[in-house]
Amino acid sequence: MKLIDWINLAALGIALVILWQFRQIVLLIFAAAVITIALNSLVRFFSKVYGWPRQRSVLVTGALVLLGGVIFLGLVLPLFVAQFQQLLLLTPKGFEQLGVWFDAFRANPPVWFPEQDLRLLPGLPELLRQAASIGSTVFGNFLTFFSSSVAIVLQVLLLLVLTLMMLANPAAYRRLLLRLFPSGYRRRADEILTKCERSLMFWLGGVALSSIFVATLSFTGLVLLGVPYAFAHAVLAGLFNFIPNLGPTLSAVFPVFVALLQSPGTALAVIVLYVLIQNVESYWFSPMVMQKQVALLPAATLISQIFFATFFGPVGLILALPLAVICKTWIEEAWIIDVLDSPRDRELNTPAEVPDLNYGRSQPDP
Repeated sequence: MKLIDWINLAALGIALVILWQFRQIVLLIFAAAVITIALNSLVRFFSKVYGWPRQRSVLVTGALVLLGGVIFLGLVLPLFVAQFQQLLLLTPKGFEQLGVWFDAFRANPPVWFPEQDLRLLPGLPELLRQAASIGSTVFGNFLTFFSSSVAIVLQVLLLLVLTLMMLANPAAYRRLLLRLFPSGYRRRADEILTKCERSLMFWLGGVALSSIFVATLSFTGLVLLGVPYAFAHAVLAGLFNFIPNLGPTLSAVFPVFVALLQSPGTALAVIVLYVLIQNVESYWFSPMVMQKQVALLPAATLISQIFFATFFGPVGLILALPLAVICKTWIEEAWIIDVLDSPRDRELNTPAEVPDLNYGRSQPDP
């Protein structure tokens, strides 16, 4: 290797170390970019349908978002907070009730339960200790992060500011990003960015509809079962639906423990309800609304969640799926197609022509 190659390699290594030190800020920038893509699609819709200039479309979009935020803060959030506070008080009581039933089961097991298996059955404290150990390995300081209200407020404010800045002129930030690529690859990188944008839009739209679907079914089912604070449970189910695999399990914790205060049968009915909802959502609703979503293998989704949660903490867990979508698109396009595939393979695997998502006009090569 030439001296200039070693210098470039050293500069790349230093840049990666610096990015690692500011990884939380980088994740917030990525989150702002995802939100900007969603809002920019609404801006383009207003510009295309009503013929408005971009400035007016941005103002109308911002006004709609602000109106939605006011409605959420005024109507939804107070009811959710009030019920969630009650959940935090009832959950430990349900947990204690579970311990009582567990000890009673060990003291007087049913006749069909083998005695040798009963001796091998660990106590509830040991089961909880093992579960806590596994949870801490996967989630790290998840609860510590969310217990710091000041950090949350500051990061939300930074996220909003970055989103507004990017939304004002997204094409400029796109050109700036393309400058990081070699001049001969910028046009191809622009195509890959367009595919990433399209994939993220499909994911955002699909997961939003799926979350509303899950929240609605959860609320209806819990009301029919007579479980208290069904609204808070439904909101949690919808929010946790943004985290595949792990989210549905986490969303079932609160209603199950609250239902334990009523009867074991009610708790079992809640578990069956959540299993049915997730199966309907996974095998019927999601395939119907996400037909054009980037296909991710279930194992790859779970591995990406564990990877990003381990290295980036709670924010990495929340953004695991969009990060996985972006990584999959870049690996497929930039590495497999552009590097590994032969010219003949590229001709055979040429993707179908996609609609122009490049802010309404062709992007010149910077």
